[in-house]
Amino acid sequence: MPTEVQEETFTLEELLAGLKEMHRLILWNDDVNTFDHVIYCMMKYLDYSESQAEKIAWKVHNDGKCAVLEGSFTEMEIYRKILQQEGLTVSVE
Repeated sequence: MPTEVQEETFTLEELLAGLKEMHRLILWNDDVNTFDHVIYCMMKYLDYSESQAEKIAWKVHNDGKCAVLEGSFTEMEIYRKILQQEGLTVSVE
């Protein structure tokens, strides 16, 4: 079964703004992902310790969301796409 790829494009202004401003990657609570999967993804892709990843999972569960990373817009978009491919609900602010 072929994998479907979705291409995204950005304007020059969006790219330049993304390099100057700090953005946050937000992980949202959902009814799909388990604590174990969230913890696994935080450890594998964002290099959190197991203890840190567990705290993030609980914060998302209790508060509905948690900022998990800060950086340029471009960097946050890369991580957003990776985590979305893992089935997590994430956005960039």
